[in-house]
Amino acid sequence: MNTSVIAPSILSADFTRLGEEIAACESAGADWIHVDVMDGHFVPNITMGPFIVETCRRITKLPLDVHLMIERPEQHLDVFAKAGASGLTVHIETCPHIHRTLQQIKSLGCRAGVVLNPGTPVGAIEAVLSEADLVLVMSVNPGFSGQTFIPESVARVADVRRRLDALSSSAWLEVDGGVSSENIATLKEAGATAFVSATAIFKHPQGTKAGIQALRSALVKA
Repeated sequence: MNTSVIAPSILSADFTRLGEEIAACESAGADWIHVDVMDGHFVPNITMGPFIVETCRRITKLPLDVHLMIERPEQHLDVFAKAGASGLTVHIETCPHIHRTLQQIKSLGCRAGVVLNPGTPVGAIEAVLSEADLVLVMSVNPGFSGQTFIPESVARVADVRRRLDALSSSAWLEVDGGVSSENIATLKEAGATAFVSATAIFKHPQGTKAGIQALRSALVKA
């Protein structure tokens, strides 16, 4: 079984101090840096592009976990891979040819991930679970940080875990959305192995380091 990974989402970082924010995450023991790419079409927000990924790559040696919340992601995989992405994760909702898209990501030397929105049945990804290096279960509707965790996500994580275990898959099972020290242990118990958090880290009252330490402490106790 994979160890638990904490992946701070820079969506909530202070971009005037991005280098310092990422350095703080690194020194606090973050495992990956999560980059949320939004196009204003698939989700109601516009955020970062390849330039930010390239900037992060210069700042840190940590793996860059790039989440593409965009339409037609297959047209942009190459540029994000060249910018320094370690993993590229695409939504089943935007990829009619998901098997081909995952293979394309792998051919670029990146970890290939598939994402499920809260309203999408878990069975929608069944046919490509054996192709995925990572499965991301969204525990909020994507588009904005700071949203409230959807409790039903725990059962969905457990469902994906059962399906991955049935395939003897070593894929990461990631959760993104409202992840905090209050629910991270429950998500780990349900089978999650990677945890994306934005607000609980970058908006923690005692700072970024304390935010990561609170999550790590809750994981250790789980």
